[in-house]
Amino acid sequence: MKTLYFECNMGAAGDMLMAALLELIPDREAFIAKMNSLGLPGVSVAAEKAEKCGILGTHVRVFTGGMEEISDDVHEADGEHCHCHAHEDEEHGHVHVHADEGHEHSSLADINALIDGLDIPEKVKKDAKGVYALLADAEGRVHGKPADQVHFHEVGAMDAVADIVGVCLLMDEIRAEKVAASAVHVGSGSVRCAHGVLPVPAPAAALLLEGVPIYGGRIRGELCTPTGAALLRYFAQSFGQMPVMAVAAIGCGMGSKDFEQANCVRAFLGESAEAAAESAGAAGNSAKADKDLYGSIVKLECNLDDMTGEELGYAIDELFKAGARDVFTQAIGMKKSRPGVLLSVICLPRDADRMAELMLRHTTTLGVRRLDMKRYNLKRNIETVETQLGPIRVKRSEGYGVVRSKIEYEDLARIAAEKGMSLEEVRSLIGKDLV
Repeated sequence: MKTLYFECNMGAAGDMLMAALLELIPDREAFIAKMNSLGLPGVSVAAEKAEKCGILGTHVRVFTGGMEEISDDVHEADGEHCHCHAHEDEEHGHVHVHADEGHEHSSLADINALIDGLDIPEKVKKDAKGVYALLADAEGRVHGKPADQVHFHEVGAMDAVADIVGVCLLMDEIRAEKVAASAVHVGSGSVRCAHGVLPVPAPAAALLLEGVPIYGGRIRGELCTPTGAALLRYFAQSFGQMPVMAVAAIGCGMGSKDFEQANCVRAFLGESAEAAAESAGAAGNSAKADKDLYGSIVKLECNLDDMTGEELGYAIDELFKAGARDVFTQAIGMKKSRPGVLLSVICLPRDADRMAELMLRHTTTLGVRRLDMKRYNLKRNIETVETQLGPIRVKRSEGYGVVRSKIEYEDLARIAAEKGMSLEEVRSLIGKDLV
């Protein structure tokens, strides 16, 4: 399984994550050119080599109106600036609620409209807006406002849009099937802003990291920014130790400040143990591999009769983002002759507690039922095949005397949209290339 793992020993920030991912793709210059062609108001992006504690990596620089963003990783010491005030945002490029009347601001709707107008794939737009929704929700909870009433400082918002869209574009290009991250180092101490002294992690970052393993340490200052926390929360399906994986590439995204410890985020890309087990199965050990990695599954369920379709849809999206293998609903009849919905979530045993927590948080249920089961399944792997219409991913499955293959729908739909063809026309035209 194609796996991406973020090592956050020095926290995480939007520009550091973008730089780490940039090192994982073959054409970095094309990506920077793409970022600079998006038309983000007054924004330009550059990448340069940087060294921290003898380690070479990439530092991404974001300019707004010709002025450089002083990195999304602030790392300020006690008593220094934070990002909760408009002027600090101009300096550091962070997104936070502001009360200043003399500065331009953007609402969440403005940010979403800006993202919708960019020349990027629909999935990237959805991801970028999803990250911003997390930020707005956290900021709203901090300041006691609904997410749609949260406003971002105009200059800081542009820097953050560049960081967020850049990370989402790179994630779409890399297309990892599994994304995980380490426990997050958040720093320690406090930071001063116009509204007073705030603890580290900043309130919005702390809310975004709820349920995520975090830790402080001797480094005084903020290591994980709200933007970095939102990106990790959106993309990472699990947090903890690095999974067993065969690493193919390592990206190192550098922060702007120097410490005794290398100030970087590392991104590891490779094949995780699931894929290795499938290869072992082909050599005659498939039964053991399937038993060890795929033999157990958990089904979580709850009955609901007082949620709107929109609310239930949001809960389902959050469960899929968190790594659920499947989420589905069924119409049921409940007590007092009420029509209701049975919400079912399929997940791996290690994810069951987290899925149950999300079901309790995002639905109106008072309890979640758990059923531990065994399952039979085919060994699966995804191959990229070159066709006359370009590269396309094909999922191949086999086992128990069954062999089948299927084109990934996202690739099929992408080519159909690019070529102005129907799905069936694309499928028929490239079919002979897949034999």
